[in-house]
Amino acid sequence: MIYEKYEMAVGLEVHIELSTATKIFCSCPVSFGAPPNSACCPVCMGLPGSLPTLNKKAVEYAVMAGLATNCHISECSGFDRKNYFYPDLPKAYQITQYYTPLCRDGYLDIDTEDGERRIGITRIHLEEDAGKLIHDKGCGTMIDLNRCGVPLIEIVSSPDIHSPAEVKAYLKKLRAVILYTGISDCKMNEGSLRCDVNISVSRKGDTTLGTRCEIKNLNSFNFAAKAVEYEFRRQAEALERGDTVISETRRFDPHTGKTYTMRVKESGEDYRYFPEPDLPPLEVSSEIIEAIRQSLPKLPDERKRQYISDYSLSAYDASVITADKDMSDYFEAAAAHTRHPKILANIMISELLALSAEAESFECPISPSNLASLAELVGAGEINSSVAKKLLRRLWERDEDPREIVKREGLEQIRDAAILQKYAEEAIAQNPRAAEDYRAGKRHAAKAVVGKVMALTQGRADPVLLTEIVEKALS
Repeated sequence: MIYEKYEMAVGLEVHIELSTATKIFCSCPVSFGAPPNSACCPVCMGLPGSLPTLNKKAVEYAVMAGLATNCHISECSGFDRKNYFYPDLPKAYQITQYYTPLCRDGYLDIDTEDGERRIGITRIHLEEDAGKLIHDKGCGTMIDLNRCGVPLIEIVSSPDIHSPAEVKAYLKKLRAVILYTGISDCKMNEGSLRCDVNISVSRKGDTTLGTRCEIKNLNSFNFAAKAVEYEFRRQAEALERGDTVISETRRFDPHTGKTYTMRVKESGEDYRYFPEPDLPPLEVSSEIIEAIRQSLPKLPDERKRQYISDYSLSAYDASVITADKDMSDYFEAAAAHTRHPKILANIMISELLALSAEAESFECPISPSNLASLAELVGAGEINSSVAKKLLRRLWERDEDPREIVKREGLEQIRDAAILQKYAEEAIAQNPRAAEDYRAGKRHAAKAVVGKVMALTQGRADPVLLTEIVEKALS
């Protein structure tokens, strides 16, 4: 009933740490996992009298992110101070871009159950990251300032997302695009990609959005989707009771699957933004923007179109493969060695994804040439899909040429009709009831005989030819 009466509008603020060698306003190294407070200086510690110097590479990476997400790049932008006293930001303000962001008015296209949808991107701005608090029962709360000053881009979407599934689709697409550019590793488990969710709920048909609540620091696609699902129900049920939804900042607890109040939502006035006095306006010429545009690699959408055109893949298969840059690179390397790219894609999607499911990105210990050889064997009819699956798991444990295994162990597909006829007669003789059931109209009885023959041939029988022979024999 709630879904029939109410709808959600979701906008995401995605924070992505840039893979620069040094921090955004000082020369301290960016190094995840370094000993606490070993990669900081007076600038990122916020000591009085220290002055920031802008990292050129961070600007170039931010421009690249904007171009990859179809944004307009501002040739003149600026930095501002966002004032707040959080314990993990020792100078009590953050240098960010508020009034004039570097990138604006972009979009990403995502695949949904209802087809392709366009999600607007309001802005992308540069800023510095805060430090990290470590809570210890014995020692209390400690602070590690290594992360202070790590360059961030914040990608702010329009409230164009209307379901938990679209939240996941947008985050996955955005992560894929950023990984293709190479400007960040996007490791959510290390905090280099995290997002805040802004969600409002209103009655269907209303032209104005409901009261916005923000859910902070989500570092998982699934957590983001679950947080949106819970928060939608919470707000919709409150509206149904006639209660007022309060604009607030909340947190998501993955153990309970619920969101909880952190504080009343701040407004722009609370942050007392004003232009950063220690940094001049940021000017990026049209020549520099065009040079960065020319350096962009092929992005997921372009590769998807190429795979559909060059390899005759379905739109779905091309979307799955290009969603992960490592998987896409691997596919291209393997496709260069086979005449059957569609079979190759099917093996990767149906089998390899499951085997590498625990990794954050696609990983495969099988060389592209050996996987291509497996696709060749299937495409040429030398082995069937059952044997191919068994071979794939063996190659996962020990990478070698599958043609050598097939030859050495006699795994070639049996396609001789006379041989399969004998196996079928033997299987039927062992299961006479199958013939009676089949003649009585129970067509599934043939599957039992086919399965028996597969067992007798150790999975080597040609399944299509075998099915024809078995059905004829049962008749």
